[in-house]
Amino acid sequence: MQFDRWREEVSAAFVPLDASSNAPGSSFDGGLSSGAVGSLHISEVSGCAVDVRRTPSAIKRSDPGLVKVGVQLRGTGVVVQRDRQAVLGPGDFAVYDTSEPYTLHFAGDFAMFVLMFPRESLKIRPNDLAQVSALRIDGDDGVGSLISPFLAGLRKGLSDGALASSRMFEDGVLDLVSAALDERSPHENQSPGAVILAGAHSFIEDSLHDPDLNTSMVAAAQHISPRYLQKLFEADGGVAAWIRSRRLDRCRRDLEDPRLARDSIGTICARYGLVDSAHFSRVFKETYGVSPRTARSAPVRA
Repeated sequence: MQFDRWREEVSAAFVPLDASSNAPGSSFDGGLSSGAVGSLHISEVSGCAVDVRRTPSAIKRSDPGLVKVGVQLRGTGVVVQRDRQAVLGPGDFAVYDTSEPYTLHFAGDFAMFVLMFPRESLKIRPNDLAQVSALRIDGDDGVGSLISPFLAGLRKGLSDGALASSRMFEDGVLDLVSAALDERSPHENQSPGAVILAGAHSFIEDSLHDPDLNTSMVAAAQHISPRYLQKLFEADGGVAAWIRSRRLDRCRRDLEDPRLARDSIGTICARYGLVDSAHFSRVFKETYGVSPRTARSAPVRA
């Protein structure tokens, strides 16, 4: 694939990107294959002597709030974000946030496997993503030695066209990635409030099915007062707003999942504690600009 076409297809497959080729003359030869497992977007991209940038202007044009995990398959790659850089050899990987500028640099022939998913799917403590982006995770050491071959198996599934799976499988993939990032996170710098907030997020995620879920329940589970919990959630608009946003997002994901096409809209919203389907439809449209029924036929990009 020639560079101009490669640049367009890579930008369309991931998020808006700027790319420049350092290959001499017209010698650039790139490739791209992509697939999906529910909310997980899986790709293998190859090329030679190229720089790829996620610029502030590109972020302004489109910021879907995604995280990417890049696993080096061939050659050497450099991931730069937040004034850090990860130099990756085959088997190594790094995570980077599409909501912040980053650069990928490949000096020669390369191939990279890329896993992309919504930021909120990561099960790590608040602010930890900012601490671990563009850090090299050794594919031969620690949790990385378990995850690298597993992701290689996903790559094989992509090439074989055998990516169909369950939500449990998606969660398993995300658990493994989260574990690798958690291992690299500087937990000694976590404030008590951040630890409590992480516990509250986890409790809420596990309790979305309960229609009675509220601030008092979450506070009791964390052994703190509702007032203090509200203070911790100020940046998110409050506990109730966070619960609502998580419920709506989970419903949106299920509506867009072709494996759940036989589940009615009422069944999906009730699954996450939203028992009034008419109210759910109104709030969903206010949030995403389309009705749940429309979202099912034309996925929301939010």
